[in-house]
Formats: sequence, structure tokens, C-alpha cells
Amino acid sequence: MTSTSSKGVVAAGHPLTAQAGARVLREGGNAVDAALGAMLTSFVAEPLLTGLGAGGYMIVAGAGEEPVLLDFFVQAPARAQDGSAAELEAVDVSFGDAVQVFYIGPASCGVYGTPAGVCEAAKRWGTIGLAELAAPAAALAREGVVLNAEQAYVAEILGDLLRSTSECAALWAPEGAILREGELLRNNELGDALERLGAEGADPFYTGDLAGAVCEWLAERGGSISEAQLEGYRAIEREPLRVRYRDREVLTNPPPSAGGTLLAYSLALLAAQPAPPSLKAVISAMEAAQAERTPEFLEGLSEDGFLERFRASKLGSTTHISVLDSEGRACGVTCTNGEGSGVVVPGTGIHLNNVMGEEDLSPLGFHRHPAGRRMPSMMAPSIVMLAGEVELVLGSAGSNRIRSALLQTIVGVVDHGLSAVEAVGAPRAHFEEGIVYHEPGIELGDLLGEPAKEREVVRFHGLNLFFGGVQAVQRRDGELIGAGDPRRGGVAVVA
Repeated sequence: MTSTSSKGVVAAGHPLTAQAGARVLREGGNAVDAALGAMLTSFVAEPLLTGLGAGGYMIVAGAGEEPVLLDFFVQAPARAQDGSAAELEAVDVSFGDAVQVFYIGPASCGVYGTPAGVCEAAKRWGTIGLAELAAPAAALAREGVVLNAEQAYVAEILGDLLRSTSECAALWAPEGAILREGELLRNNELGDALERLGAEGADPFYTGDLAGAVCEWLAERGGSISEAQLEGYRAIEREPLRVRYRDREVLTNPPPSAGGTLLAYSLALLAAQPAPPSLKAVISAMEAAQAERTPEFLEGLSEDGFLERFRASKLGSTTHISVLDSEGRACGVTCTNGEGSGVVVPGTGIHLNNVMGEEDLSPLGFHRHPAGRRMPSMMAPSIVMLAGEVELVLGSAGSNRIRSALLQTIVGVVDHGLSAVEAVGAPRAHFEEGIVYHEPGIELGDLLGEPAKEREVVRFHGLNLFFGGVQAVQRRDGELIGAGDPRRGGVAVVA
């Protein structure tokens, strides 16, 4: 879905999310206010993908703002070594043409960051009170959200997860069957928690009664989050990673996140070749980036100076919201709950993340990250600058497919001259572990004829949420354009 505006525009993964952000812009808020209003609503409208027990990143630039990346991603807890720690529980999730294993349960829960991120962003950039931003989302949680086709599909493929605990099933299968399209999802406790976030800030979630309830509930079930770990959690401001691509500058997520680093690496590889790059070149860039996810790369992400050393040696279930306001200020925020752990803590409204059970984030083995380390996410909210002004704001859901979705969208806009709408809607490919996955409309051509690189090919039958969910807004010829990804029911709404 697309929208254009001369004022402000919001692109997000659900109509209610995008509408909430646009309403804030109309009421005089800036891009960050709008992103926060949309983000809080997404906790209600897209609760399997994000929430108060999730983590994420926000990037802000334009309108004279010094570019900043706010890191509030999930942090590794200290896992008990006395045999009391729970084991991960495996569930299969089918995307129709591909199946992926995810791991859930108390052992999958990491230290959450969204409450801290919301409050830090509101403090730094906000012009509208947090209580005012949270009130509509709280009311919506209590009234209930009618599941649309996309959210109902996500619930269907996550059915085993949603039945994994009685608390989760009480929300998602109150009559025994998983809620379907057109049925109402209501969560009064989430409404109460959002109201408290607006009124009291992040304290209840990290040092107060809600934090205590989370830790006690997990401790009884072999989980690892402690009160000390929650109390010590902080949102961290970082300088965005910058990479030149053609005549643009791309700002994206720096280490210790992995996604932005690998996206920048892929863009730099393509920038050394003539424009526009062929599909073969794009797939080769994906392959090169995938090859860099070595043990040394993953261990080095948290080290000081890693980015400079890496670039010198080589280059000589998530939601995203993108906002551009009338002053040229841009905000992109990507959050994930993983797929959710199935652990819903009574009395708190919090469905805890399963980030510690995401195989894409732990390719060297689970529970190997030291306590307190931010997990190496693939999420990479990004901004493309042209002549010092914001041209494109984008980000994506999609686990390990995030970087390939963003890469192809940026190439579409910069190299092929596509609008954000055309670039987001174009068919995608993804390379991983020797396999090229692709949607209809992509001609693989001579890529399959390389004897030195035999690649298995998996062809999807249509556009599929497997390939991410890019939400993008663009300034083009003086007009603001928004594009929501049809793969995940994305929409764009004007202010």
C-alpha cells in the first residue's frame, strides 16, 4: 500500500500502527513523536512481532539533527550453571515454501529493551508527552484489535508457540482454537502496562513491581533474567555506520549489531562495480556477506575498533516503522520479539522475547554470549542521504533476510531509479547456505550456469513474508512518498 504527502508520512506493518503515527504528525508532533506513537500501537496491533518484552533500534537524522542510532536491543542474561536452567523448546514454523525451526520457552528469553528505548527517545527528541502518546494504544489494547489477514496468518503459522503455555493460549486461543481473521484479540493487562509506561516511565519494568513479577515468574521455570540485570539495562546512543554508495551516503546500524555492518559491506562491494548491478552481482554480494559471519566476526562485533578493522581489511518475528516529517526529520525504528517465547507473565501485559532462541543470532551455538552483551541482531534501520538531505528511510523484518531485503530496496531506488513503492514491491531473492530463494518475476539467468558455484534454487509461488517486510518513506521530486510492504500487510498513511 502507498501514500504520498507534502507534509509527513508514516509507513508501518499494520494500518493501525501507521494511522497512529500519522495522527501524531497531524497533532503537531515530529517524526520521533510519530514513530513512538506508532511503536506503542504496534505493541497492540502486531503483538507477535513486537511488544514490551522486545528489543530494537531507532535511527534519527535530518532537519539539522546529528544522526544517532539508539540501541535498545535484547541483552544476554546470565544463565545458571547449577543445572536449574531450562532447555530451549523447538517449534517448526512453515512459510509455505520453506520451514524454519525456532526455539522458545523460558530459556529463550533475553533482557528486554523496548520500555527503556521508548522513554529514552521521548526524553531526547520528543515534543509530545509520553502519557499522551501511550493513551490511544492502551485504550486499543482494552477494546481489542480485530485480526487482519496478515496477523491471522502469523498466528496460524505460530500456532504451536501460542499453545505452548496456558497464559499465551488464554490470549490467542480462548475457545481452544487459534484466533482467526476477523476475530478480536483483547489484552487488558497490556493496556494497563502501556498506561503505566506513559505515566511512570520505564522504572516499573526495570526496578519496580513489573520487573519483580517477570523475574519471579521466570525463576520458577528455569529462566535466567534477574532483577540485577534488568536494573542495569540502559538504552545506548551510538554513532551510525556510514557508507558511500554511488552519490549517496547510507546511515545504518553499527556494531555490535551484525545486520548494518553486513549491509554496508554488500553495498561497498556493489559500489565498486558499474551501475546498475546485475542480479548475479547482488547475489554474489549477499554470498560474500554471508561468508563473513565467521566465529571471528561474531566474536569481534563487541570489541572497540572492530568496525574500522573489518572495513580496512575487506573494503580497502520483527516490525519496522519509517517516518518523514515536514521539516525533513527522519526516524526509523525496528523492533522484534523474535517470534515470542510463549512466556506471558501474568499481571504485567508482557510477552517475553525468544531472542536467545533465534538460531540466526546464535550461529555458533546457543547461550554462548556473555551476560550483559547485546545480541548481534540482523536488524538495520537505515537512512539514505542525498546532498545532505534525507532521501529514503527504510527498515525491515525478516530475521536473516533483513539485510538482503534492504540491499535490494536500496539498489532499486539508487541504481534503477525506482520509487520507494516500486522498490518495495519488486520481487526479491535471498542467498543463504548455498541456496538461492526467490520470488516469481526474478529471472535467474546465467547465475545457475556457474560450474564453480552450484547453487540450489527454491522458487516461492508468490510474494512471501519470508523475504522480509520493508517499510519505507522517500523524498522524491519534492514529494514525500510512503510504501508499506505487501508481504506483511504494510501500509503508508499521510499526515
